[in-house]
Amino acid sequence: MSLTIISAVKAHGGEQRVYSHPSSTTGTEMVFSAFIPDHLSGQKLPVVWYLSGLTCTHANVTEKGEYRAACAALGLIFIAPDTSPRGEGVPDDPEGAYDFGLGAGFYVDATQKPFAKNYQMRRYLEVELPDLVAAHLPVDLERQAIMGHSMGGHGALTIGLRNPGRFASVSAFAPIVAPMECPWGHKALTGYLGESQSAWLAYDACALIEAGARVPHLLVDQGTADPFLDTQLKTHLLVAACEAAGQSATIRMQEGYDHSYYFISTFMAEHLAWHHARLTR
Repeated sequence: MSLTIISAVKAHGGEQRVYSHPSSTTGTEMVFSAFIPDHLSGQKLPVVWYLSGLTCTHANVTEKGEYRAACAALGLIFIAPDTSPRGEGVPDDPEGAYDFGLGAGFYVDATQKPFAKNYQMRRYLEVELPDLVAAHLPVDLERQAIMGHSMGGHGALTIGLRNPGRFASVSAFAPIVAPMECPWGHKALTGYLGESQSAWLAYDACALIEAGARVPHLLVDQGTADPFLDTQLKTHLLVAACEAAGQSATIRMQEGYDHSYYFISTFMAEHLAWHHARLTR
């Protein structure tokens, strides 16, 4: 399968690219960004996958995440996919809400009509996109890490937990840690997967940890001034799940920070250095 370069610009001793490609998984054209540090010909680099939150595309972190200098210094490829399928005929929330449909795929494989045809984001991220990237970019899939923000933090946690041995490390900014216990999650999981909560378990980080899933290294930063902390994110549930299950985790409450990219960009370089230390052991 081919990649089309939409744009490519020099930055921080590397190249920031945006690609598009036809996806057999979603049945749509998909877009992702990739920062590739300068490297020796034939050399493969470790890769960090970044999953974005509600309403976002690849562009939010690409434009505001402030990751390129750190990735260039550390020798990390940084890949940011879209948050949902898009295009003519792709179903959206019938009321146009921001928390379901376009920009809100929740990184699940939908089973409910009309969403099942296109909203196959789990399989896209776990299978199709890594295979495509490995075929065209200098990534070393033996050295992978995954991270994300909000809904993307939920995606990073659940993808990491469902794929033991694939990722050296997992981190998140303000993740939705227990979608089964919050309004955003209830709406998305019901709409994409149906009413049976047994189908939701694979998409809830706390439930996965309680069922025995583990990641080797976990880092979470959560702002104390985040307006979604108590109602949607519920970080305390992840703390409790990790403590009860013996899952090693560093979960930090960052005083005064909110849910925005001002928060994310503040700690982005620290997260990337943390991943790098675990990718190069």
